[in-house]
Amino acid sequence: MMGLVCLTASSFSLIPSARTSASEPSLSILQTDLFSRDRTFNVQGVSDIEEQAAPMEQVTSVSQLSDVQPTDWAFQALQSLVERYGCIAGYPDRTFRGNRAITRYEFAAGLNACLDRVNELIAAATADLVQKGDLLTLQKLQEEFSAELATLRGRVDVLETRTIALEKQQFSTTTKLTGEAIFSLASASGAYPGGNLAFFNNTNPVNQTQPTPGRDAEVVFNNRVRLNLVTSFSGRDQLITGLQAYNFGGGPSSVFRSNSGSLAGTLGYGDVIFGNASNLSLAYTPQFPTVNPQDFASTGNNAISLYKLLYIFPVVNKLTAFVGTNAEVSDAFPAILPFAGEGQGAVSRFGSLPVSQRVSSGTSQTGLAAAAGLIWNISDTFDFRALYGNVTAPLPGDAGFFGTPLGAGVFKDSYILSSQLTIKPSQKLDIGLNYAHSHHKINILGTGLASADFGTNLFNPTAAELTTAGGSALVAIVDQPIHLNTLGATAAFRVTPSVTLAGSATYIFSELENVDASTNFLSWLVGVHFKDAVSKGSTAGLLFGRPLSRVSTAGRAFSPEDATPYQLEGYINFRLTDNLSITPGIFFIFNPEGFRDNPTVTVPVVRTTFTF
Repeated sequence: MMGLVCLTASSFSLIPSARTSASEPSLSILQTDLFSRDRTFNVQGVSDIEEQAAPMEQVTSVSQLSDVQPTDWAFQALQSLVERYGCIAGYPDRTFRGNRAITRYEFAAGLNACLDRVNELIAAATADLVQKGDLLTLQKLQEEFSAELATLRGRVDVLETRTIALEKQQFSTTTKLTGEAIFSLASASGAYPGGNLAFFNNTNPVNQTQPTPGRDAEVVFNNRVRLNLVTSFSGRDQLITGLQAYNFGGGPSSVFRSNSGSLAGTLGYGDVIFGNASNLSLAYTPQFPTVNPQDFASTGNNAISLYKLLYIFPVVNKLTAFVGTNAEVSDAFPAILPFAGEGQGAVSRFGSLPVSQRVSSGTSQTGLAAAAGLIWNISDTFDFRALYGNVTAPLPGDAGFFGTPLGAGVFKDSYILSSQLTIKPSQKLDIGLNYAHSHHKINILGTGLASADFGTNLFNPTAAELTTAGGSALVAIVDQPIHLNTLGATAAFRVTPSVTLAGSATYIFSELENVDASTNFLSWLVGVHFKDAVSKGSTAGLLFGRPLSRVSTAGRAFSPEDATPYQLEGYINFRLTDNLSITPGIFFIFNPEGFRDNPTVTVPVVRTTFTF
């Protein structure tokens, strides 16, 4: 059958999952029944047998039928049979419904009903109830209406065949189009003052500093538009194709922390290579806005790109599989935090999802990873999901640190094995437990949440290591394979239908493969979420926590930070219509990037979101 394209006003959501605590619709792709099973099929070619009208209760007395003459022998014979054996022959309006077929066909239908009734009596060993004279009458009627009976039975056979075909094929390939458009007004103040961040411009970065200060950011007006096509071929599967365009700045910089294309880079708090990874990141800003880290190809600037291509299909009862070339960890894992939602929830990257789901570019927001995995709906209480992802899947060959820094291939260099067990012990409590093992070709975390994302394990390169790196301490430190093991826990407790307490914690163990250097990272978050906070449909959140930062080191690794960063955030999402919301929000970062001399960063945001 030909595909049908439908426009819907619902938010896009990907995967069927265990119940979550989010107050707004979950963004996980398998959580929504996309297609109604209550379909009406127009049966063509059998209108002469069955009319598109409300059914009428049948009666069992031939004498009530106005379109058969009472003087006819056939009328009298059938009347006798009907009243003796309880056959069904007509309708309460005293007709055979002749507008369906000619009278003889309708009469044949009544005769056929009596034949079936008599056969039932004979088959039930009650043949003595059937009089011999009635059998002779039936035989004569069969001969009189043999042509009509044959035609009727032939049409019934055709109808049954078509009905069976419809039952087997009662779903047509259907595509739904949904979309989201975000307008963002944002600014930031509290620029890096210069002089207290370790710098990679010499052979001994310990106690070295970056003297160049940052500057406060101007107010910026950005956009992100997404169009999602959700196609089903059987009614139980989903093919998700997502396109997006945006104009957020930020990209590779030749000078450490001098990238002015992003808020983080402008203030001087971006990572060492791309200038974007920072405590200062917005929920809806891509991890790599203007460059693809796979091969340094340019992206963004409102260019249309494929950010999601994912196919989900059932395997057996309670088990679903998915595979895609462009995916996010959050596509598969239920969102426990009620603040989740790039367009409706928290305004900061830190507040919108647990860190455990962001590690290894799990939420790049550009579909950087290819992934495959399973969803096991164990019971109403337990749900388990696992996936394998790789951010170098499309690359056939490794061109080195300056060509393909993350490596190449589906099964080597930069990959992640991630899992989540969701537990719902009661109607009020949701718990998520996460574990992930990652390997990267270079020394990174891949969360987008801290400048320590690049140069995760800092160490003093030896002379030999510098020689191998062409004399660059930066290359010597960053161009090192790393293993990561991530533990995470998230919980949400609904105190009342309108108030939810929530929190999450993540601990990351990182260790270089070829250098005796390891560093552990910690992040945690607590908050309260309000439903119908100001008006019906509106939500609000108040959050406080520790952004991702170093907590301990071992071996040759060291930590240049001298303080713990903290973040405070508040937002209100005003639902103006079913398709429009406005979210004013603000967050503060104390000791940004882990240095006490850095001034408090203030980021005010106004996000307008259209959904269709």
